[in-house]
Amino acid sequence: MNGVVHVIGAGLAGLAAATRLAAEGRRVVVHEAARMAGGRCRSYYDQQLGLTIDNGNHLLLACNHAAMAYLARIGAKDALTGPDECVFDFVDLSKNEKWRLRPNDGRIPWWIFAAGRRVPGTKARDYLGGLSLLTAGAEATVADALATEGALWERLWKPVLLSALNTPLDAASARLAAAVVRESLGAGGAAARPRAPAHGLGPAFVDPALEFLAAHGAEIRFGARLRTLQFAGDRAATLDFGEETITLGPDDAVVFAAPAWSALELLPDVSAPREHCAIFNAHFAVAPPAGMPLATGVVGAMTEWLFAFPDRLSVTISAADAFIETAPDEIGARIWREVAAIAGMDAAQVPPTRIVKEKRATFAATPAQDALRPQAGTRWRNLFLAGDWTQTGLPATIEGAIRSGERAAEFAARA
Repeated sequence: MNGVVHVIGAGLAGLAAATRLAAEGRRVVVHEAARMAGGRCRSYYDQQLGLTIDNGNHLLLACNHAAMAYLARIGAKDALTGPDECVFDFVDLSKNEKWRLRPNDGRIPWWIFAAGRRVPGTKARDYLGGLSLLTAGAEATVADALATEGALWERLWKPVLLSALNTPLDAASARLAAAVVRESLGAGGAAARPRAPAHGLGPAFVDPALEFLAAHGAEIRFGARLRTLQFAGDRAATLDFGEETITLGPDDAVVFAAPAWSALELLPDVSAPREHCAIFNAHFAVAPPAGMPLATGVVGAMTEWLFAFPDRLSVTISAADAFIETAPDEIGARIWREVAAIAGMDAAQVPPTRIVKEKRATFAATPAQDALRPQAGTRWRNLFLAGDWTQTGLPATIEGAIRSGERAAEFAARA
């Protein structure tokens, strides 16, 4: 095939598709509306902090095979850091308690019988309730499938599943939650080992991909917003970028990897999620104390996950729509008091702070919105969809985005 594959969008789904196609020798042109790549997974220099920060914090797991293969392809397989065993650190600020969750590596979960490895205040039999999550129906929510009280809910299911789905758990899809559990803890601790980008999202996922594409002859066009997409019969025919209109040849294909709201605007009769949930991230320009864990789950506080990077402390709050209108100074001071308590620092000395609000961070992972997610193939034989909002079987995650790009690339390669 000598045709060009036009990739619309340079988020992780688009970069995954583009690098996969370029690696196979296809001619690739990436069109990105913004002036930088990465989409909702990017790094940038913040003048207020004097640091390069990520727009959001992302924790990956060893079981994220598509993400790991993508990093290997672009020469960034060593960009992630994390413990050699499956260990998750937690703190309950309301009770001033700390503990470590330590699942064993194998699939048989004997760790639940070891008090020093499981959640404090729980018994081994409590974990059997997780089986109801794995067998939940398509319309069930997480709150339908799991007991929503007790130590196991408050100290494990709630913080882990809220961050994975970024949707209130009384509305979030039990099936999407089950997919996360099945691939991670359900597959053993070796699959659930936490991983995070040591030097930021951009150096791990974006910059090496752009270098890879350039080395393989791909063209990347920034500031190229697709305005209309016209069709002829069963094919996409033209791409209108305003100043330029591209007529697609008989062997050309399109991977549409822009957000769901763009798909609803540009693609006739497309099905896609219409509801989204926000995420808050707070970045503090202060180095963490020595020995602080890479990531700490927080219970009994506004803070949900605290990340300790070499030059900053960063907090993530999921399903944060209720805080969208809160003044950054107010929410920053409140979060810092919690961070200082966890890190053993002076709460009165608030470091330079940046609050990053992503109002449409992910699609709302409800059963109704999940049912709207489309497959990669479309009724046009040269147009394919990618994005964490497409039907990946997972909630909106880095792993889901990259899987979708890989799948769309497979279709485009055969078009």
